[in-house]
Amino acid sequence: MPKIPALWRAVLAFALWTSSAGAAMTDKDKAELAPVVASAKVTLEEGLKAGKKNGKPVSAKFEIENGKPQLSIYTVRDGNKYFEVIVDHTSGEIAKVEPITGGDDLTAAKRQNDSLFRATRELREAVKEAKRDNPGYVAVSVWSEMKDSHSIATVTLVKDNDWKTVANDLTVYRTLIKEQP
Repeated sequence: MPKIPALWRAVLAFALWTSSAGAAMTDKDKAELAPVVASAKVTLEEGLKAGKKNGKPVSAKFEIENGKPQLSIYTVRDGNKYFEVIVDHTSGEIAKVEPITGGDDLTAAKRQNDSLFRATRELREAVKEAKRDNPGYVAVSVWSEMKDSHSIATVTLVKDNDWKTVANDLTVYRTLIKEQP
């Protein structure tokens, strides 16, 4: 196998690092996940609220792990301690909390936390907004990223087998124009 020059490795790593989590979902994953999300008694917003008990949520998603559905919330506490909070998708209770100490999960959690730097709203608000603007759709995942100096929440939604992704700005600026007398 040919060696990849360091510059190209860096470019490839950056491209993989900045690609969205939603794009990695295969058709098979979507087919398995859609009925799970539709029948879950706990919404993504409720999962984010439960996860908040363990720190600031930086992402959340329904997923199939080891053949079983779960609701996974990445949180950060004290600015540099990262956790995966597993919320029971039937009761809304926290089922498990595990520290994230390395690998791709830690890289993703740090990136997501960094991207909330300018956020003035929570991810939960972005999910509510996405669902309000797309009646009948259920939120599957939300993650944060930076675009043009704005903290953006990317929300993946599903209705039956129709999938869509919505980006909501979490950065709200107040108008600096003075009112005229």
